[in-house]
Amino acid sequence: MAHENLESTYLAYLDVLNGRRFDELDRYVCDELVYNDKVLTRQEYADMIAEDVRRVPDLRFEAHLLSTGGDLVACRLWFDCTPTSTFLGLEPTGRAVSFAEHVFYRFEDGRIAHVWSLIDRDAVASQFSGSGQILPS
Repeated sequence: MAHENLESTYLAYLDVLNGRRFDELDRYVCDELVYNDKVLTRQEYADMIAEDVRRVPDLRFEAHLLSTGGDLVACRLWFDCTPTSTFLGLEPTGRAVSFAEHVFYRFEDGRIAHVWSLIDRDAVASQFSGSGQILPS
């Protein structure tokens, strides 16, 4: 897939996530994908994201750094949000948190087939406790 097409496809995918239009994921996600080495159906993947949104109603996926090459996308997603129930295994305190997710995707036939995701859980925990704040870079 051409660089411009892959980038625009990925940004359209984020728009679907931010619009909570999970029924449209079939345009962007393979029927089965591998998420951090676990095989999921597209529905299981959608349910996982929907559960995050339920726990964090103001969750928005903002691409701060984005690079594409071949069939790969690398992105630093930025989040400013306020969890309302257990998130990343942490109990919310009512405090807003800011954190990054570093995520890599492999596309097959124009759709996401593999996802590798890393979230700085310790940064979120320190903000819940009031001992830290993360600034976007």
